[in-house]
Amino acid sequence: MINDWKMVLLLCALLGLAPFYPEPHLWGKILWISGGAVGMKPLDWFDFLWHVWPFALLGRIGVLRILEMRKSSGSHFR
Repeated sequence: MINDWKMVLLLCALLGLAPFYPEPHLWGKILWISGGAVGMKPLDWFDFLWHVWPFALLGRIGVLRILEMRKSSGSHFR
């Protein structure tokens, strides 16, 4: 499941962005942090990490797929 990009994409949409109204929750947290994170408590940081981990997993899958494609095509950096 961890390497199934379709499932991780679904997690990003549901867990990463919910609740959706009035704005995606993760977006609100990012704005809060970019504004200096004034008043953020440990629970708020945990909540941010909880909503961002599906996107980190999606990034991991993307990097692994790119590395896999480079390895199979035989291209190397020198």
